[in-house]
Amino acid sequence: MSFTRIQGILHAEQCNLEQVAKQFGTPLYVYSKAAFEKHYLDLHQAFEFIDHQICYAVKSNSNLAVLKVLAKLGAGFDIVTGGELARVLAAGGDPSKIVFSGLGKSEADIQKALEVGIACFNVESYAELDRIEQVASRLNKIAPISLRVNPDVDANTHPYISTGLKENKFGIPSDTVLETYQYANTLPHLKITGIDCHIGSQLTETQPFVDALDRVIAMIEQLKALGITLEHIDLGGGLGVVYQDEVPPTAKEYADSLKPTLEKLGLKVYLEPGRCISANAGVLLTHVDLLKPTNHRNFVIVDAAMNDLIRPSLYQAWMDIQTVSPNDADVKTWDIVGAICETGDFLGKERELALTPNSTLAVFGAGAYGFVMSSNYNTRGRAAEVMVSDDQAYLIRERETIESLWEKEHFLPEE
Repeated sequence: MSFTRIQGILHAEQCNLEQVAKQFGTPLYVYSKAAFEKHYLDLHQAFEFIDHQICYAVKSNSNLAVLKVLAKLGAGFDIVTGGELARVLAAGGDPSKIVFSGLGKSEADIQKALEVGIACFNVESYAELDRIEQVASRLNKIAPISLRVNPDVDANTHPYISTGLKENKFGIPSDTVLETYQYANTLPHLKITGIDCHIGSQLTETQPFVDALDRVIAMIEQLKALGITLEHIDLGGGLGVVYQDEVPPTAKEYADSLKPTLEKLGLKVYLEPGRCISANAGVLLTHVDLLKPTNHRNFVIVDAAMNDLIRPSLYQAWMDIQTVSPNDADVKTWDIVGAICETGDFLGKERELALTPNSTLAVFGAGAYGFVMSSNYNTRGRAAEVMVSDDQAYLIRERETIESLWEKEHFLPEE
């Protein structure tokens, strides 16, 4: 475990998080290098039975230091924007291990991806096929593509992170997959290399993955009958993690559930994990500013807010919150809220905690969709980020200053 207690005080690896909070200030994202490495290697080793490539989903946590740690282990990357492509390249990622997903790739994004030589574009519409064809033709290049198919499988997850149903915006509808592949096969600057699906995020059982794979394999067989053969299958991401009391499959259980079918299929396998690598590799540290007990509810106002961590407000996500150090205060039921002028500004509600005005709190599971979704709402600078390695803590992103927030703004000319 990368986050454990030593003499009652929460540590990240061998770093005392009370001391880390004092050194770097709060709000503060703290990541464990060892946890990132373990989560990646667990998945990589679970799929050793077949030719595969783990492509870390950059959207879950895109800090350059995080990307570099994973790149050194041989990770590929799943990107959804040109900005994420630039980040991966800046961190030393191998372009030939990049898959480019996402609904709205611009011509500039496509051109850069073709120039550096990515592994594959995951395509989601006729219009996108045409756009990639046009850019590839202009550059006199062949673009490797797969189609992201929508298998209409219920992932049994939050509706905002379910992506594999026919009413979702993602992928090629299952009833038009064959004709879309046939159209792609007519475009001279495209090379069909695979098929891709991603049914959602935070899945806590293997059956939806198995169901989606079965439906995609049926499509592969139909494509073979049309003379279209593939080199790889991309199963996306979505493997869940523990936030509260979930019991998601382990990496091995996930791989074992797919192993017989994948071995029989015989194609190279791409995976796009994000949350299961990054979520529990990070915590958000926040300092108690004020205690506000009332006759109805007890509020604790902390220096982190929904602009720093929006998951509880946006997804109604439950994230474990603990004091970093023990104290002698009485345990009470608290709502942990920020200072932003929104009723939806909370990190957790009805938590049993012993709090003092000087307590430091840790929000667990914050390594995924934490900093990357943060904002400057209410003119608040975004948090700093730190990575620990054994007994050392390294600043990997500086805290934003207030002045930096308007450095690109301009007044109208004086009249």
